[in-house]
Amino acid sequence: MALTQDQINRYSRHLLLPEVGVEGQEKICDSKVLLIGTGGLGSPLALYLAAAGVGNLGLIDFDVVDFSNLQRQVAHGESTVGKLKVDSAKDRIADLNSSINVTTYNTRLTSENVMEIFADYDIIVDGTDNFPTRYLASDACVLLKKPYIYGCILRFEGQASVFDSRIGPCYRCLYPEPPPPGLVPSCAEGGVLGILPGIVGLIQANEVIKLVLGVGESLVGRLLLFDALSMKFKEMKLRKDPACPICGDNPTITELIDYEQFCGIMPVEESAADLEKEIAVEQVKQMLDKKHAFKLIDVREPSEYGICKIEGATLIPLGDIEAKDLTRLNGLNPDDEIVLHCKAGVRSMKALKALEEMGFRNLKSMRGGINEWSEKVDSSVPLY
Repeated sequence: MALTQDQINRYSRHLLLPEVGVEGQEKICDSKVLLIGTGGLGSPLALYLAAAGVGNLGLIDFDVVDFSNLQRQVAHGESTVGKLKVDSAKDRIADLNSSINVTTYNTRLTSENVMEIFADYDIIVDGTDNFPTRYLASDACVLLKKPYIYGCILRFEGQASVFDSRIGPCYRCLYPEPPPPGLVPSCAEGGVLGILPGIVGLIQANEVIKLVLGVGESLVGRLLLFDALSMKFKEMKLRKDPACPICGDNPTITELIDYEQFCGIMPVEESAADLEKEIAVEQVKQMLDKKHAFKLIDVREPSEYGICKIEGATLIPLGDIEAKDLTRLNGLNPDDEIVLHCKAGVRSMKALKALEEMGFRNLKSMRGGINEWSEKVDSSVPLY
């Protein structure tokens, strides 16, 4: 399509670049890009791709804006807390560039809907934070022969790459198997520097524009590693794996699979045994009030303990427990009655299982962690 006068004015700095020019900007305006997630990575992606003129943006997310998102998810604001993220991002894009066609999908990406959604787009960009969605999106892109632009962040470190099985490796070539469940913490558990998703998200956006224009050297066959603390970039060369089960010489995956199962994430009904090891926050409160003889152990990190704590709790970080060294357990012994807690109940269950392996038996994990304690027992304890 020919550029209008308004578009010529808006994109004039692009038009001055020989690598873009009028023809290149027309390609950008005609392009179709899907963003999986409108959070930390998806926010800068959405804003800068819209500003660049990507004419058709798809946004898929099923979450709502939370106040804790605003430290890094710059597509949203205080006025949109509680609003669907896809709607909040769409409104922000409309204010930035009203000529962009935005299609929203307020749904979770699944094996049942991914092929239909992906079919309408040229490039898929992943801004999610979980392994099932990464493998699902990558596999779907291999089957559909579409490029998959990957980004990942945690704490102070990020990664980015472009996977295109037609000319290079896919995500499975790099990571044939997912890590054990719970080994890699989420940003909600491990934290993330608010600026980091902006840096990694814009690297992903840069790759989108280069692919659309067909210029420069893409990150196909390369994994870019960024450390914000040392302010250093490193690069790993990636090769296509001939034995890859989906893009290799003899693929064994020819259709989408159950990605929750593949990543070891069991349905709720299959974790019934863990439910017996949990204790409600109200019960813990009663035990404290009655001065019941037990030990309440906080397995969070010292930085979290500094934010908020339950009076009477003793801090023993999960790492010290998983080291399985009694000298690091602050005097705990296998005869103690122990209640473990963390932020939301995930790490305390891991600590419980580690202590069981050391011979401890009288153990409980506080369901919902200190967040649920704040919501149901003591609202003066800050949520974070």
